Amino acid sequence: MENFYMSRGASKVVNTCAGIKAGEHVLIVTEQSRFSIAQALATEVYRIGAEPTVCIMEPRSQDSSEPPKEIAAAMKASDAFLSVVGKSITHTHAVKEAIAAGSRGLVLTQFTEDMMIHGGIEGDFERLKPICVGMAQAMAGAEKIVLTSPGGTHLEYSAKGRRGNHLYCMVEKGQFSTLPTVEANVSPLEGTANGVIVADGSIPYIGIGVLEEPVTLKVEDGRIVDISGGRQAKMLADDLKAKNDPNVYNVAEHGVGLNPNCHFCGFMLEDEGVFGSCHIGIGTSITLGGTVKASCHYDVIMKNGTIVADGKTLMENGVVKL
Repeated sequence: MENFYMSRGASKVVNTCAGIKAGEHVLIVTEQSRFSIAQALATEVYRIGAEPTVCIMEPRSQDSSEPPKEIAAAMKASDAFLSVVGKSITHTHAVKEAIAAGSRGLVLTQFTEDMMIHGGIEGDFERLKPICVGMAQAMAGAEKIVLTSPGGTHLEYSAKGRRGNHLYCMVEKGQFSTLPTVEANVSPLEGTANGVIVADGSIPYIGIGVLEEPVTLKVEDGRIVDISGGRQAKMLADDLKAKNDPNVYNVAEHGVGLNPNCHFCGFMLEDEGVFGSCHIGIGTSITLGGTVKASCHYDVIMKNGTIVADGKTLMENGVVKL
C-alpha cells in the first residue's frame, strides 16, 4: 500500500527533479532498509521507458564514507543516479567524479516512505528556483559574510573566490542536488571563519535530531574549537572526537533553507530546507567548492537567520530580502 501512495512522489523525483528521458540509464543506489523507496523510483523509471539499475549496498559505517568502487564506477557511467541511503554519500569523491563525468544526481539521504508523500517533496521547485539561484549568486565570492540569529549566532567569514551552490531539487547534466531541501550555500574560505554558532533547530545526524536545547560551537580561524550545551552537544562533541580526524572541525559550508513545505522533524534533508533557517556544515567541503576532505560532514541548523554579504542584507530574521 505504501508503494501506491509513493507513486506520486516517485513521479515527481523522476520526471520533474531528475528529468529522466526514455532510453537513459539510471542507477539507483540504496540500502535494504530503503528498498521500498528505491523500488517505487525504479518502477517510475521503467514506466517512462528508461532503464533502471538498482544497486543495494551495505550501509556505510558513517556519513561521507565512499560507496563501493563498483558502485562509484556505475555512478560515473550512468546518465543519472539517485542515492536513496541512510548514511550519506553526498560529500564523497564518488559523487564529485560522477558529476564531473557528466552524470546528474539526486540525493535522498535519510528518506522515509512518508517523506515521499508529504512535506518538502510537495514544494513548488520551479517557483523556488529563481529565489535559490539568486541567493547563491549573492553569496558567491563575497569578501565578507556575516551570519547572525536570534539564538545568538554571530559568524563572520570570507567567500572570496568561492562559487555559490544552488540546490533546488532539479538537475541537468553535470549537476547534483539534494531533495527535498531547497538551499543555497557557499563554502567559506578555509581559515577565515570566526565567531560563534548557536544551533537551535536541529542536528540531524548520529541520533541527535530536533534540538531540546541550544548547542553552541565556538569558531576560530575556520575551525570549531569548543562545543557546549546539554546532552545533545555532548553527543556531537564525543562523536567528532572519536573520529580522530582534525578535519571534522572545518567550517565547510553556510547553507540557507528555502523550502516553505519543509519542517523540523529530525531528518537531514527535510530539516535543512526549512524556509528561513541557516545551517553550518562542518567537515568535508570538496563537493561544495572547498578543499577539505574529512571523515564526515555534519550540519548544525539554526532558526531565523540574518545574512549580510558585503554590506547587503540577503535575509533578515528568516525573511528573504533579495
